[in-house]
Amino acid sequence: MDDYDVDEALQQALDRLTLLNEATTALAGTLDAVEGLQRVCRILVPQLADWCMADVLGDEGELERVCVTHRDRDISLTGVVGSLPGVPQEANSPLARVLSGAGPLLLRAAELPPPDAVDALHAHGLELLPRLGGESLIVAPLRARRQVLGALTVVRVGGSAPLTDADVALVDDLAHRMALALDNARLHLETQRIAERLQRSLLPELPRVHGLRIAARYAPAASTAEVGGDWYDCFRLPNGDTSLIVGDVAGHDLRAAVTMSQLRNMLRGIACDRQEPPGHILRRLDTATGVLYEHITASCVYALVKGPERGPWLLHWARAGHPPPLLITYDGDTRYLDDAAGHGLLLGIDPRSARDSGVDTLPNGSTVLLYTDGLIERRGESLDQGLTRLRQHAAALAREPLDTMCDELVAGLAAGSGDDVVLLALRLPVARFAGSVPGPAGDRHDRMAL
Repeated sequence: MDDYDVDEALQQALDRLTLLNEATTALAGTLDAVEGLQRVCRILVPQLADWCMADVLGDEGELERVCVTHRDRDISLTGVVGSLPGVPQEANSPLARVLSGAGPLLLRAAELPPPDAVDALHAHGLELLPRLGGESLIVAPLRARRQVLGALTVVRVGGSAPLTDADVALVDDLAHRMALALDNARLHLETQRIAERLQRSLLPELPRVHGLRIAARYAPAASTAEVGGDWYDCFRLPNGDTSLIVGDVAGHDLRAAVTMSQLRNMLRGIACDRQEPPGHILRRLDTATGVLYEHITASCVYALVKGPERGPWLLHWARAGHPPPLLITYDGDTRYLDDAAGHGLLLGIDPRSARDSGVDTLPNGSTVLLYTDGLIERRGESLDQGLTRLRQHAAALAREPLDTMCDELVAGLAAGSGDDVVLLALRLPVARFAGSVPGPAGDRHDRMAL
């Protein structure tokens, strides 16, 4: 072997390492399983193959082609991705054999059995060869934790050097990395679903209060797979007042979720037993928190809607380090309830700190909105910008049905949020004249004689 051969071998080894590094980086950059496979296929073409494709097995054994990438962008790939025929019981074709546990397989196009000699899956795959071209191919299993999750196929057309045994080892390594990323993405998604189900199971059902409309929303963080400490609560007190509560325990883990549930239950008990102004209730909760949950901090806003069935209504409220409630009138005017009288420190900071209550009159047809900071906070911008954005969105939705308002606020402000979002809204009837008439967007507002 001369120096030229050594240099060529070193260059080939360097190219392969570079390809593996690029593929690993691409897979690490996303938790979306399909996106990760597509990224790697775009790297493999044209560095290793003229075209390639990735097939993925679902939880029920269904097979889907999620990606086909070709070096010639003028070639139409319409209709090449989507559902595939099922894997046959007797695996005779290369793809079926790989999906059943064999592989990786190095093949020449001339060696492939005719479509009518084996299964429908093989026949479906052969349709691509005349369309996209192919002289040599490698089919490698996407295998992780001793389970086949799919298959990767790389193809070289006539005019390119045929794939070799050395390429088989490289493709097998790539397929293994892709399988690990696919498996991790699925585990992340399942963990995220479990966390969301657990979080939702800790949230209460809303009461039915005659004359008032109440709605709540919970949206989990888009980028995490853990339970958090955000919560809402709403219930009637023995004296007839309606409570509105939103809180957030610091942290984003199981401990925060458990503490959240315990604080909520303590607050329920204190509120029903004492029926005191909100500031007094939060101070009692702060005392209990300091005794039972050292080193835990939480924010909370506690409000009471007071008044006879036909109004007028007052909102008594207090907040402990929490974003202020937002009042939206029927005509779309908005105002944050941030009176210093109702503002206090986070729970868990200083239980001896005095906590006063704020009081505001609620106009007919107005909406009170309580929320957690995930609705307004964005990385790289001030909190004032988030508060302004919420006011503008809420004002535009002032006369929409309450459920529509909540859905639109979550869709418009919580999408892509790095934190959980909780939203609790209460709307008063519009008192103008007796009877009931249709409101905007098909909503019906209770109308009561003044």
